Amino acid sequence: MLVTLGVNAQTIKVGAERTNEYLHILKNKKIAIVANQISVIKNTHLIDSLLTLQINVLKVFSPEHGFRGIADAGETIENKTDNQTGIPIISLYGSQKKPTQKQLEKIDILLFDIQDVGARFYTYISTLHYIMEAAGENNIQVVILDRPNPNGHYIDGPIREEGFKSFVGMHPVPIVHGMTIGEYAKMINGEKWINPRCSLTVIKMENYIHDLNYGLPIKPSPNLPNSRSINLYPSLCLFEGTDISIGRGTKFPFQHYGNPYLESSYSFIPKSGDGSKNPKHEGKKCFGTDLRFQDDYLTEINLRWLINSYNRYPKKEKFFNNFFDKLAGTDKLRLQIIEEKKSKEIKNSWQKGLKNFYKIRKKYLIYN
Repeated sequence: MLVTLGVNAQTIKVGAERTNEYLHILKNKKIAIVANQISVIKNTHLIDSLLTLQINVLKVFSPEHGFRGIADAGETIENKTDNQTGIPIISLYGSQKKPTQKQLEKIDILLFDIQDVGARFYTYISTLHYIMEAAGENNIQVVILDRPNPNGHYIDGPIREEGFKSFVGMHPVPIVHGMTIGEYAKMINGEKWINPRCSLTVIKMENYIHDLNYGLPIKPSPNLPNSRSINLYPSLCLFEGTDISIGRGTKFPFQHYGNPYLESSYSFIPKSGDGSKNPKHEGKKCFGTDLRFQDDYLTEINLRWLINSYNRYPKKEKFFNNFFDKLAGTDKLRLQIIEEKKSKEIKNSWQKGLKNFYKIRKKYLIYN
């Protein structure tokens, strides 16, 4: 059950804000920062804050959506220079997903401050993997400034299986892992998913618990504009591997879903724009379901929306695309839906893997 226990976003002190815990580590070191638009201390960007404190920041690595967090999902991000500071920004999304040895020359510490949303296919944890791998290979320390997981209150989904590793599924974990980015980093190291392991320091938060109902003060990516979309994301992102739109190109991405071929009284029309260029079914009226005002705050993955959409879709052989199995981390979910398995039966098939994951996860938890 989701609780607050008197704790809210205002009383949490994220890792970046606890400067007394990490400034001494950064002093007199050459720093590269992995950051984006949410890497702030109050209203000041982390980079500006560190430069004011005379920390030697040499370069910035940016993940999917770019340093300012406005690029479309999957859009290639080019290297450039930050206009405000003159610091070079190197993209880790596109053809290059891992820092090169040359890019890490003279770097002593990789400082990571990115907001995750707790889903395996959210690519910031894949960027974390490559940062830690490159650090281990080049004998560089990684410092994680920890932030809350807004979906940290539950764990659910199939475990990613062998043969389905991709940038939207780097590790054998469930779709919803229930860990902060700092805890997840400890697991990457501890489970030896990188070799060699890196020197890792996690700057923990104050007043955070996993069951906290936490609303992010800044949207983590263009199509997750609010708490509702973030809560629905682990369930609705599976639709990205189908012919169903989840509202990219509308004012309410990840808050409704639909398709031109479904029958419904509710509809929306995707249009191209910032953060959603050439959205699925662009310019077409999509009929579907509005989830913006539902009472339930999800504490599990909702498969019923996916199953019902498949059952109502007129051309079932065209419902799934090649991306679905990568998102699911297995081909079993797709086959179970085709075989008309019920949600409960499908979820029962996940339980053995989830039980084992709970044991692994427990070793790396920092918070209650």
